[in-house]
Amino acid sequence: MAIQSMHIEDIVVAAGDSVTVDLPMASLYSHAPMTLPVQIVRGKRDGPRMFVCAALHGDEINGVEIIRRLLRLPLLKKLRGTLLAIPIVNVYGFVSRSRYLPDRRDLNRSFPGSERGSMAARLAELFLKEIVDKCQYGIDLHTGAVHRENLPQIRANLDDPETARIARAFHVPVLINANVRDGSLRQVGADRGIPILLYEAGEALRFDEHSIRAGVKGIIAVMRELDMLPAASRARIPTEPLVARASTWVRAGGSGILRMTAALGSRVRKGEIIGVIADPFGQQELEVTANAAGIIIGRTNLPLVNEGEGLFHIARFESTSLAENAVEAFQADDLPIHPTLDDEPPIV
Repeated sequence: MAIQSMHIEDIVVAAGDSVTVDLPMASLYSHAPMTLPVQIVRGKRDGPRMFVCAALHGDEINGVEIIRRLLRLPLLKKLRGTLLAIPIVNVYGFVSRSRYLPDRRDLNRSFPGSERGSMAARLAELFLKEIVDKCQYGIDLHTGAVHRENLPQIRANLDDPETARIARAFHVPVLINANVRDGSLRQVGADRGIPILLYEAGEALRFDEHSIRAGVKGIIAVMRELDMLPAASRARIPTEPLVARASTWVRAGGSGILRMTAALGSRVRKGEIIGVIADPFGQQELEVTANAAGIIIGRTNLPLVNEGEGLFHIARFESTSLAENAVEAFQADDLPIHPTLDDEPPIV
């Protein structure tokens, strides 16, 4: 039986089509029009509907490159179901290289939004109505904030069996069972019974090749898990991801210049020295120690720190040695994706 057409705004997308739809948004005060671009790829056979979005925070650009590479895959010709790709959700912030919208609101704290609310609320309502409510699954791509870098990780409600299933399929070394935050995209997805994964990797306003490749590979793996794409002919057995029991931040005990001695992804013991904060003369030095045993999944990249700033993000596991092995195996993987894309020079 033929699958039904899909409607986005007043655009009809038939089975087997691939179209770009520009959803109208609030214009700039210069009268320049603004739109939310959405690429819709429909398979010739019925299957799940999934969205992949990036730049919900306008300065988090790794996901933009992940989606570009995803859409170039010849493998999508074998798609079952529908893929909605939104590489730049917060177009306003992306243009100005800012996390926020012009009204200084965080889009990922503005859902479900309102068509009569703030600019952030109106964009959230549009995205919810035209994208989320028309899908059964979602993947939201993020990075760390400015001057903060994250180890590739998935944050999701792992107490939900379906969400846990696709989270494990993503094949990153660390899964964090993270509570949803009020006003977040994951929260409105949970309210509607739509499993949404949040992929965190890299740093704002920077491309990171390993994080990008891991993101593309993870999305493909999830689509295969959902039977949206055919299984790999020669699939390698990936390292089993580990679920973090909890995570904690190590904060600066004083202001100064930080010398970090622990790398992203490294295993640390409670009380271990992972950095030193000093004044410019080196006359006063303050040791930074791990406040828990675990794996460093995030850290600052800026050596200039103020008292109270978060310096290292440590995830705690039942077995830190197993977690360390999973991270090392992941970091050593060259993450091949597809022969045609592997010919593309890596970003360095």
